[in-house]
Amino acid sequence: MTLHSMSSALRERLSDAGLDAAHVEDLVRRTVEEDLAGGEDVTTTSTVPVGQRSIASFTTRARGSIAGLDLAAAAVEMVCGVGACTFTRVSNDGQRVSPGDVLATVEAPTRGLLTAERTALNFLCHLSGVATATATWVDAIAGTEAKVRDTRKTTPGLRSLEKYAVRCGGGHNHRMSLSDAALVKDNHIVAAGGVAEAFALVRQTAPDMVVEIEVDTLEQLHVALDAGADLVLLDNMAPSVMSEAVGISRQHTARTGRRVLLEASGGLTLANAKDVAATGVNFISVGALTHSSPILDIGLDVQTVQ
Repeated sequence: MTLHSMSSALRERLSDAGLDAAHVEDLVRRTVEEDLAGGEDVTTTSTVPVGQRSIASFTTRARGSIAGLDLAAAAVEMVCGVGACTFTRVSNDGQRVSPGDVLATVEAPTRGLLTAERTALNFLCHLSGVATATATWVDAIAGTEAKVRDTRKTTPGLRSLEKYAVRCGGGHNHRMSLSDAALVKDNHIVAAGGVAEAFALVRQTAPDMVVEIEVDTLEQLHVALDAGADLVLLDNMAPSVMSEAVGISRQHTARTGRRVLLEASGGLTLANAKDVAATGVNFISVGALTHSSPILDIGLDVQTVQ
């Protein structure tokens, strides 16, 4: 099967969403090719007449938040061809939906539509699952000033998409890669010989880069603040200890005039999220958003055949 290119309109939509359109196109293409494995869709070509067209709808079967409609559209366009299909959005990424809500309708050759179905749904269900989980955490800390952030615990090859889904759910992105910010973790501290030593080495290498330091004690927090950290990650601290950490950070700001942001990480659950956020930390870092979110159940249902 010959796969087609995405439309310029879809490329523009992806770019406006902060996604690399070329990367998305390549990813969708490789996913469809994986599904075909060099052959054809045997079931579809056996049961669907050549020339038949259908109108189908992407419909959610559960409550959640949506992300990935453009990926679904890309899969359909790539298999069917831009001129042969019409993808109409009823909902938008970032929108909250209920069971039975129609997210989009598509008119296309039935054969192409059914061949693209699983690729389209795999992206849409997975990314909507990430968005839904993120929205749940955002709701859990509503009323506080803390923000929910993701991590680099992403599915290989899907980082930009999963982090986009986090944004759709109302969350915020941590660093996108190892090269756009420094996060000094426990192993770096051991390798460098201490918190202050690790910070100094990173600052020497990258003088203009944001540097975050992970600490697991208040003693380390004092060292990180004095060293000049821009952010401090409070690792596996109880809410009572985090409250002390917030107080120490605020005292540091009052003394130096330099504000340092605090991020809570480790041991977080939806049950304790509000208590953690109420301590005054700026961010709650949740790796589960991308590494453990269940899919949002969405189906593609053919409505009419032409």
